[in-house]
Amino acid sequence: MDLPAKLKAIRKREGITQGELCELLEMSHSTLKKYEAGIIEMGLPPILKMANHPRFRKYTLWLLTDDISSASEQISPL
Repeated sequence: MDLPAKLKAIRKREGITQGELCELLEMSHSTLKKYEAGIIEMGLPPILKMANHPRFRKYTLWLLTDDISSASEQISPL
């Protein structure tokens, strides 16, 4: 699964809108829309911001590697 699809999957699993995700990650709505549409690639700083956010930390391993680890409470939103 590519990064744009992963962003959408996490957002939908959390039940939040694009606007709400933008507020949580402190990014512009237009930037998030471009990430989710695959128009621009998400660089390391916003990926790390998401991976280190307390609400989304449980998806970090899946977001970066497609793996999960129940021992470390790493899950997939799917």
